[in-house]
Amino acid sequence: MVMDQKTLIVLAIVVAAILIAAIIVIYRKYRSERLKKYFGTEYDRAVQLRGNPSKAEVELINREKRVHSFPIKALAPAARDRFAEEWSAVQRKFVDDPALAVAEADSLVNRVMVARGYPMGDFEQRAADVSVTYPAVVQNYRSARTIVLRHNRGDAGTEDLRQAMVHFRSLFDELLELPKGTVEERTIRHERAS
Repeated sequence: MVMDQKTLIVLAIVVAAILIAAIIVIYRKYRSERLKKYFGTEYDRAVQLRGNPSKAEVELINREKRVHSFPIKALAPAARDRFAEEWSAVQRKFVDDPALAVAEADSLVNRVMVARGYPMGDFEQRAADVSVTYPAVVQNYRSARTIVLRHNRGDAGTEDLRQAMVHFRSLFDELLELPKGTVEERTIRHERAS
């Protein structure tokens, strides 16, 4: 039994369609796994906000494209040292005026973001942008912001403000691209020199 040319063409089209569908399924699975692994809890948050994984993944991919279009740059060593010293000063203020220290920490994190090349849109846009480069600490940034807003309403105490400082610090350290402990070591050296 010899197949005619039309049957071969139809068979080839069906096989090609099956292969294309398989490639699409494999690519989507790979993309989903990559996004889950990279974004971690931020992936879960996006799924919860968008209602399904497909919409969340589109959002996360759009975030990546947006952030990759920014002129993000590393800080010069002198700027890094200056910002680290400013953080030390802010941290010392916490004992006497926790609210002022937290406000200054928030401002300092924003200034470092600007110096690195991040645009300063509204908070949610900044957090989304941060999530692309620093997915492990973006929730800390959001938590710190929530505490600041609660404090502004009179709903946050000193312990909450201390936690906000810790949260801001986690993003600050990442933005400065310093190994863990480096800022503390510089603070100790600076205080000993004073």
